[in-house]
Amino acid sequence: MAKTRNEEILDGDSLQGLSDESLSQKAIELAELILRMAAEQQTLAERYHAWKMSRMMEDHAGKALTLALADQVFRPVNHARSADQFRYLLDQYGTPTYLPLHERFAMRVGAIASSLAPDIVMPAVTQKMRAESNQVILPSEYSKLKSHLAKRKKQGTRMNINQLGEAILGEQEAENRMQQVLGRLASPDCEYVSVKISAVFSQINLVAYDHTLELIKDRIRRLYRCAKEHTYTNTTGLTSPKFVNLDMEEYRDLRLTCDAFMQVLEEKEFKQIRAGIVLQAYLPDSYKVQIELTEWAKKRTAAGGASIKIRIVKGANLAMESVEASIHDWPQATYSTKLDVDANYKRMVHYGCRYENAKSAQLGVASHNLFEISYSLLVRAREGVEEFVELEMLEGMANHQARAVQEIAGGLLRYAPVVKKEDFHSAISYLVRRLDENTHEENFLHDIFGMKMHCPKWKKQKKMFLDACAIKDTVKDIPNRVQDRATETFSVDYSKPYHSSPDTDWSLRGNANWAKEKIDAIKLMKQDIVPLQIGGETIITESLGKGIDPSRNTEIYQYSLADMDLVQKALDVAQNAQPAWEARSIEERGKILKDVAIEIEKCRGASIAIMALEAGKSAPESDAEVSEAVDFANYY
Repeated sequence: MAKTRNEEILDGDSLQGLSDESLSQKAIELAELILRMAAEQQTLAERYHAWKMSRMMEDHAGKALTLALADQVFRPVNHARSADQFRYLLDQYGTPTYLPLHERFAMRVGAIASSLAPDIVMPAVTQKMRAESNQVILPSEYSKLKSHLAKRKKQGTRMNINQLGEAILGEQEAENRMQQVLGRLASPDCEYVSVKISAVFSQINLVAYDHTLELIKDRIRRLYRCAKEHTYTNTTGLTSPKFVNLDMEEYRDLRLTCDAFMQVLEEKEFKQIRAGIVLQAYLPDSYKVQIELTEWAKKRTAAGGASIKIRIVKGANLAMESVEASIHDWPQATYSTKLDVDANYKRMVHYGCRYENAKSAQLGVASHNLFEISYSLLVRAREGVEEFVELEMLEGMANHQARAVQEIAGGLLRYAPVVKKEDFHSAISYLVRRLDENTHEENFLHDIFGMKMHCPKWKKQKKMFLDACAIKDTVKDIPNRVQDRATETFSVDYSKPYHSSPDTDWSLRGNANWAKEKIDAIKLMKQDIVPLQIGGETIITESLGKGIDPSRNTEIYQYSLADMDLVQKALDVAQNAQPAWEARSIEERGKILKDVAIEIEKCRGASIAIMALEAGKSAPESDAEVSEAVDFANYY
């Protein structure tokens, strides 16, 4: 029987010895084939949705309104408040021109009616929003989700379920989410779940790293035990334990998640369980972490343990990482350009597809970029690792292309967020993030809805793909965040303009160790009576106060108390110094204040330790106060 065109392109024998550059050119040919196949399979409903989304990409005011509606109108539980904001946003942005005429008319009528009957109109608007997004965020009610999972199973599509909900602020909420995930694992219809550590544990404290790690490991054990206890039967009748995938969100959680993942799977109880973890290619750190996980997985399988799975994504929390870095004055953890992200993604795919790596650390390649998908398919075919490398796409996003990819790849895993009806407002952040991701001009999903062969959008994405291929072996692979409080030095530049003092980056393990050493040293220090210091004179008084460590309720030192005469003496010293200070130029005063800022900065560790010992403050709280003091001196 003659081979189809995609079978010819993906023929492993013909790909042997092919250079990476030649592979990238073949990937373009395969991407064209997928695009053509997808267009032939596209339904009328999918064409309508693509038409609307394509129009939204060009309607900047309409896109902004959609994001604002998702973020501001569907959160309040008070319908009158939601209605008021609904009308306000429509007045600000206008009715979206990307909507068809009847929907624009309905939106205007709804806005007018919302002032008269908000309790009727706003639930209808919310229902409309949920209906519009129900392909991307599935209802988690059992009866509705069961039928969807059954449909996908019949189509040969595997499903990865991610339970959405409120942000986890306390341990009761964390336990509630844990129960939801455990319930999902116990369901016979569910094969695979994704969960991030911050969804099942609320008190992540990077300063108390080891303590936090042990508590997180307890949560992961519960998930793995549940996965072992319940099995899933696929379409061929084979049964297997459920699969738990540890998701990654914040840079803060990267090391914690990896350490917890490896340490729990090292335990005898979980030696034979298969489990997965996500790495985000937009972090320069991820490539070396992938190598670490893979080398560990090789040792695990060599000792008779099960393989693991590493799911590679590009990363979808860029805005959050940018804000976090800006607030604390840290370098941004992610790459600064999409070119570097795409290059690192390809490097990670290449490393993961080496046969000796893939058989121990199987790969999940998650993308909607047809060039990336095609390239990954070719790399896995050339390396002969089809059985170890799985293609993954988002549920409800460009379904016609997903069907074409599944046909060519011989299988597909879809990542599906689910949410209860009463919790839909809590899924808004996910929805906003997806809208923002989809509409970023460099993103493939921005162009996908109106894309045709060899059109400007196609040519733009093809060039971006080839440019990234060219630098995949040379793109940076060391972290952007390298702050080390233990070794930093300080110098003053009197000409430098004002700049905020960076807070301590607790995601870096060395900084947590530094703080712990400072606190331990203060606890061991034998402290005599703390004197007063007035005008350079050290004074110990008869009247003494007691310093109490609130964590132990014990006296740790005594300190001198001033009487009225000493208070007056201090005021006199200040008053007598005033003429000399006034005589200094503004430049001289500025230099002195900058010197003061440096001295405060040098004492950061001691200040954190003393605040912890005296006031029971956590290190991050104390650290922020030191930064503020430095900022005041520098600002003035």
